[in-house]
Amino acid sequence: MSFPNLTLFRHYAESVPSAIPKTVLKTHTDNSVTVADAYPKSLFHFIVLPRALPPLDISNLKDLRTLLKCDREQALQVLKRLDADAEAVRAIIEAEMVSKYGFKWEIWTGFHPLPSMEHLHLHVLSADLCTPAMKIKKHYNSFHPKLGFFLHLEEVLSWFEATPSFYDMKRALTPRQYEDRLKEDLMCFKCDDVFKTMPKLKEHLQQEWDRMAKREKAKLAKKRKREEEAAAKAGDGDDGNVKAKKCETESPAE
Repeated sequence: MSFPNLTLFRHYAESVPSAIPKTVLKTHTDNSVTVADAYPKSLFHFIVLPRALPPLDISNLKDLRTLLKCDREQALQVLKRLDADAEAVRAIIEAEMVSKYGFKWEIWTGFHPLPSMEHLHLHVLSADLCTPAMKIKKHYNSFHPKLGFFLHLEEVLSWFEATPSFYDMKRALTPRQYEDRLKEDLMCFKCDDVFKTMPKLKEHLQQEWDRMAKREKAKLAKKRKREEEAAAKAGDGDDGNVKAKKCETESPAE
């Protein structure tokens, strides 16, 4: 059975894990399902989808704005469960980073206030934005960590600690607050350099990634060398102790 693209996330959230294609499903818990993004905007990009647990139902999980219209404590519990499951996904990503690239780097976790897919979904992606699917300004600015369209989960959770009036202001997520942020200049999220075209920005982002990879691998090589030297010194010390003990046992008694 096929599903319209806009409701595919909702279908996954309501499905038993065994019904989700293995190429799509990353992991799952009683509270959520994590799937691979079909059009990843970073080298690692996954989507955490909350399941509808009583007293909420699937209609309360259409998007972040819908969830935040619910009882404040109930909404907070949904986000806390997502946070816990996202931490597990981050650990999986970090292990795969080390396995594939030899080092790990920053991971972002957050929402879009104006999502393109139906059903609340949390993006968990590596901080590189270097993939073929990153094609247009809207894509890039929607994940830029400092423009304000990408709402970091930590920030959203902080709203619950604020005054009721501030919480009410933030949870409204009015479109006019965010739409213009997608039209901002193409600015590198690392160095803040501005580019006129996506191809130029993508070339620069790849260069940033390559420099980071070279730097991190050099750090690891130095660390390994220090560890090997320390191990060699420890081995020499052990050999000296063994020889000294051997001499003591072989010396004639006085």
